[in-house]
Amino acid sequence: MMLHNPILPGFNPDPAICRKGDDYYIAVSTFEWMPGIPVYHSKDMKHWELLTHVLTDDTNPNLTKLPSAKGIWAPCLTYCESEDLFYVVYGVMNSMNARYFDVENYVITAKNIEGPWSEPVYLTSSGFDASILHDDDGRKYIVSLEWETREGYEKPGVICLVEYDPAARHVVGYPKRIWRGATDRGCIEAPHLTKRDGWYYIMCAEGGTGYNHAVTMGRSRNVWGPYEPDPMGAIVTSQPEPSNERHDPDHLKPKYYNPASVLQKSGHGSYVDLPNGETYLTHLTSRPFAPELRCTLGRETAIQKMTWTEDGWLRMADGSNLAKSDVEGADLPDVPVRETPSFDDFDGGELGNWYYAPRIMPTSFTDVTARPGWARIRGQESLASLNRTSLLARKLTSVYATVTTKMEFEPEVYQHHAGLAVYYDNMNNIFLSKYWSETLGSPAISLTRLENGEKTEMLDTRVAVDDRPLYLRLRVEGRALWFEWGYDGETWTKIGPDFDTTTFSDEYCKFGEFTGTMVGVAVTDAALHERTADFDFFDYRADGSKPVA
Repeated sequence: MMLHNPILPGFNPDPAICRKGDDYYIAVSTFEWMPGIPVYHSKDMKHWELLTHVLTDDTNPNLTKLPSAKGIWAPCLTYCESEDLFYVVYGVMNSMNARYFDVENYVITAKNIEGPWSEPVYLTSSGFDASILHDDDGRKYIVSLEWETREGYEKPGVICLVEYDPAARHVVGYPKRIWRGATDRGCIEAPHLTKRDGWYYIMCAEGGTGYNHAVTMGRSRNVWGPYEPDPMGAIVTSQPEPSNERHDPDHLKPKYYNPASVLQKSGHGSYVDLPNGETYLTHLTSRPFAPELRCTLGRETAIQKMTWTEDGWLRMADGSNLAKSDVEGADLPDVPVRETPSFDDFDGGELGNWYYAPRIMPTSFTDVTARPGWARIRGQESLASLNRTSLLARKLTSVYATVTTKMEFEPEVYQHHAGLAVYYDNMNNIFLSKYWSETLGSPAISLTRLENGEKTEMLDTRVAVDDRPLYLRLRVEGRALWFEWGYDGETWTKIGPDFDTTTFSDEYCKFGEFTGTMVGVAVTDAALHERTADFDFFDYRADGSKPVA
């Protein structure tokens, strides 16, 4: 059995993997999107199901007003066997202005992976990518990147450690610096501490979360160090060549793109030991369009088969350190899981857990019971808003996809819009919407584009439409995407030009990064925040077998 990477395609970055018995879980980052921190579940390390989300209260944390790429960063999901308790440590990034990185790190716990989760306990603000070690003596430690703000010091900073006292619900003293990395790639982050055979292992990402990204390790007999670096340097990466980039705090480093590898940006890893003696490592990766080096699908989750050497170091099973697209699967029986449906007719009585909204819970504006078999969405602010946007979206998992919906909507004023959108962030999106045209004196459809904050009302695409149901469709075919519409779902008319798919990417978008492209239905009501539109179905068909062009 082979595993094909990425195992979690689309916007699924910063994976943290853990095991409870024969159940395996991966948690990933969500930034400004809610619900927060998806948890995927598997019993065979091959079939992964979106099981639950850790954060479902959009008042805690409150992400409204936060710019794109802020919000929930790099969750650490662990299971403490002695307590039979799951832990999640996560950061809320509030600001990166002037390179200050104002973050709050929290820890929450649950007996059941599906919750309920405890109230968050504040940990520290000294850095990000915080994670927790449950030592075998019962003590707990928090490790993170201490963000460096001072002039004349290496950026972004140093890995630091502090003990955490669960009884006092507070850290013990101040975080202390313990590790500057196993290589000279620089831009160290994403620390995880584990203990094995009396060794404390520190696993980090080095090189920045871009094209020089790598997984590295060190070890020590004492949790406080000193840690000896793994002599191999990068143990998983897309760029095997060593480098010295400590002087350059830029995380992207496109000059390190490796044309010999399908998987790029491979780094930010965590590993799990299986009861049968096998070991697997999950890590962040991306698949860019070349030569533009733009990752429309964002940062994804991949997996590699690993092995422990006789002298206690972790290595890829094939002896190399280059992340592979195809990996030998675990010696476990196949256990298929429920797949996220391509076609959703909203007949289930509750909203599927695969839907997201920027900054607020999608259930706060979507009602699937008011009109059985339909999703009724109440309009709020524009797609440019940092506050309350009624966008019901799901992750784009392939650059070959067709998205279709059927909508009933009766706009009464020009502030009423409803339709289909492709959305990277609040400054980069395209909206095919039905609205009331005062010029035409009738309902109409047209396209509005936001490109790095510049709005273009594409009035040459405006078409008067009848007051009857509309079918709207988005086609993504590699480098090009376009919109279509019709009245019967069989005859389609293209509206507007082809757009460049690559512009929906970290590398192109100037106001956000670290996330990925989303597709969905949206309603805006800039008059009263009351107008609703009804959607009969949402059909997302993606061909994941095709490579990124």
